[in-house]
Amino acid sequence: MKAFKNMKFTTKRSIEALVFLAVFFAIFGYMGHKMGLANMLNTIMGTSYRLLVDTVLYLMGITVLSGALGKLLVEFGVVRLLEKILKPFMKPLFNLPGVAALGGVLTFLSDNPAIISLANDKNFSHYFKKYQLISLTNFGTAFGMGLIVIAFMTGKGFGGGAVIGLLGAVVGSIVSTRLMQRFILKSYPQFKDEEAAGGNEEEISFKQDNGVFLRALNAILDGGKTGVDLGLAIIPGVLVISTFVMMLTFGPGANGEYTGAAYEGVNVLPYLAGKIDFIFQWLFGFNHPELVAFPITALGAVGAALGLVPTFIEQGFVNGNVIAVFTAMGMCWSGFLSTHTAMLDSLGYRNLTSKAILAHTIGGLCAGVAAHLFYMLFSLIF
Repeated sequence: MKAFKNMKFTTKRSIEALVFLAVFFAIFGYMGHKMGLANMLNTIMGTSYRLLVDTVLYLMGITVLSGALGKLLVEFGVVRLLEKILKPFMKPLFNLPGVAALGGVLTFLSDNPAIISLANDKNFSHYFKKYQLISLTNFGTAFGMGLIVIAFMTGKGFGGGAVIGLLGAVVGSIVSTRLMQRFILKSYPQFKDEEAAGGNEEEISFKQDNGVFLRALNAILDGGKTGVDLGLAIIPGVLVISTFVMMLTFGPGANGEYTGAAYEGVNVLPYLAGKIDFIFQWLFGFNHPELVAFPITALGAVGAALGLVPTFIEQGFVNGNVIAVFTAMGMCWSGFLSTHTAMLDSLGYRNLTSKAILAHTIGGLCAGVAAHLFYMLFSLIF
């Protein structure tokens, strides 16, 4: 029996390897055939290098500064103040206790996993029913890297669109969180009244005993180090995913020939998106099919998606509406495909991953649509 199981496992792995090789050679064989093998390899290396120099280092600067700022805001009670301001909105909008606002603010200032470190703290989790605590996976993800995304878009000259995009992300988070809660209660109706965890009744404290100067200095240094770690963490996604997506998005050089320069490609995604271009134009106001590359990339890593923006700007594809939609979908999705499984696993509910992904996919689409509608409304008013 054991030998049979081993043989079955080996056969499955062999089939998986053959399928991978077939897909790998089909994709890169097509690229190499159309671009020329030497040009394809030069474009891969050139695009990765330009992304590293032009985008990753810029993003790392933002992550270091935003990390320091975020830590200062926590250290001196601004996050606690924001939590108190936002608390009245949490129950009617998200069906969550007011303290959940703290999680939203912290993920906005850092990244998705910040919500799980809070959820595992009994001083935080005892405010929640069990279904509400699990839905924090969707709630927190909707604001991940929000400050970095908004700072990046503002640095490119589109601050107004970025702020409108934040409103769209809020809509997406509401849809995603409430959908997830419905899915959880359908699978586990007993969670509606079951407490998430025990714990004392003390509020989460950020109090420090050191002097103001030392606290500020430590916050800046610690936050900056966190920013460096985050900046390093986005490098593989930006270089690997963005390079691959760009090569599927953009076409040959200006003269219509392949030269092996950076940012050339076989424009497969625009061709496919062009077949249903009216849908993207209607939902998001996209006038160029190439723009669908951003939300597709944001599914895996929003840092990688941001790497596409400078090239879109250079090619004249971007306006305020596009930035609003990019900001909303980039924040709301923020690489959730690569984080949801780990986040739910840490809470002990990996079996709900598919439901969380479905709810968040719908939420992200709603975020983009809402951002487009908000931008049109503000354009009419102002």
